[in-house]
Amino acid sequence: MKRFLKIDPADNVAVALEPLVAGERVEVEGEEIVIREAIESGHKFALRGLAPGEKIVKYGYSIGHATAGISPGERVHAHNLETNLSDTLTYDYQPVESSLPLPSSPPPAVLGYRRADGQMGIRNELWVIPTVGCVNGQARAIVERVKREVDLARVDDACAYTHPYGCSQLGDDHARTRAALAAMIRHPNAGGVLVLGLGCENNQVADLQRELGAWDEERVRFLIAQEVEDEVESGFEIARELVAKMQEDRREPLPVSRLKVGLKCGGSDGFSGITANPLVGWFSDWLIARGGTTVLTEVPEMFGAETLLMARAVDVAVFEKTVRLINDFKTYFRAFDQPVHENPSPGNKKGGITTLEEKSLGCVQKGGRASVVDVLPYARPVVKPGLNLLQAPGNDLVASSALAISGCQIVLFTTGRGTPFGSFVPTMKISTHPALARRKPGWIDFDAGTLLEEEGRDEVLERFIDYLLRVVNGERVKHERAGFKEIAIFKTGVTL
Repeated sequence: MKRFLKIDPADNVAVALEPLVAGERVEVEGEEIVIREAIESGHKFALRGLAPGEKIVKYGYSIGHATAGISPGERVHAHNLETNLSDTLTYDYQPVESSLPLPSSPPPAVLGYRRADGQMGIRNELWVIPTVGCVNGQARAIVERVKREVDLARVDDACAYTHPYGCSQLGDDHARTRAALAAMIRHPNAGGVLVLGLGCENNQVADLQRELGAWDEERVRFLIAQEVEDEVESGFEIARELVAKMQEDRREPLPVSRLKVGLKCGGSDGFSGITANPLVGWFSDWLIARGGTTVLTEVPEMFGAETLLMARAVDVAVFEKTVRLINDFKTYFRAFDQPVHENPSPGNKKGGITTLEEKSLGCVQKGGRASVVDVLPYARPVVKPGLNLLQAPGNDLVASSALAISGCQIVLFTTGRGTPFGSFVPTMKISTHPALARRKPGWIDFDAGTLLEEEGRDEVLERFIDYLLRVVNGERVKHERAGFKEIAIFKTGVTL
């Protein structure tokens, strides 16, 4: 295993792949450098002398500027590196070629559930979805009784997706909650849905039905708690009927092009942009080349790398939508008097990430090299095959939920620090380093860190695709086995 890595020829810093000690000598491109201080694994050190104000370059792009003189072999981190990010910018459309190689073999089929609306589900689950937080307890009680008393032999799971919203919200904030819940109800991973309302909430069942449009009345049922004597008993009877219908469902071979995959990272570290995120990007290109769809979100974690995505916009219209996506999120930050660069998190910094530009340049690698075909508002469905961008924040659970709300059947979640959570669709945890995979085997589903051990790119990608297709076909990831599934809705407005 190499001890350090210079990622791009233009870089003036390298990343320690294992701890380096003060005084040791390392050779970089024929020149010897003395390590000036201890460098933790994942952290950066200077490859040459850097003057105050000089740009620090990693991945071939600036990640900020030096705040003091930096000697060769000296650690580069928050004490001597600062962001260059500013507020709203103007951009020019400068497109780059983004073609992908044609597949050399026919695309594989996957085993999915064909839904009445033409969508493909990769799970067959019963969902109880409250319209408002007031009936969260009843939703959980219904599901608990279903699990005790109903044969779920052909049902993958029964879940209550509770949340604190649906009332005391106004305007766009309320509309966003309603749109998110309607999108969940339409999700193809649910073979049956019971929507449980209270009766007096702002998010009235009738309004939610109008948002929903047409629905399969055999698969989606509604219950208003204030209109029945015992809502748990009534809900249980409806759920039992839904399960009986779901027992008819069978997996069948369907084109892999029907797969919609969300791309997310969280608890990133200095290896995220070297192992796990590039791996997910290679997979994204693989799937798109076979007619599939991927979705990239975490808009604040595009700041500093947004021009790379803008250059890949398929046309001027998509470029302009990308510009609005970035600048509107900066406006959102400023509306609450917050700086646009209030990132990375403490965990990111401990793992070796210093500035938001550095985090973003690693983050956007999950989108591979494909053209950006569309930009989606929050809670709107994916309609175009290819790489899509989605309006949502970087928060792990909110962003993962947003990807699923827009129709992704699975989320690929890269991490250098580790996390046990799961959204309401399979959320595959991909570690950046073998040490994390060994330390947290109950959290991590796939280790991309073998790339550091010089396993070839093609071999790792082949193993990853094989594993992902097994998950699509029904193999459960770690958070599904543990029963950790939840939703988080993106809230922006006041609460009455």
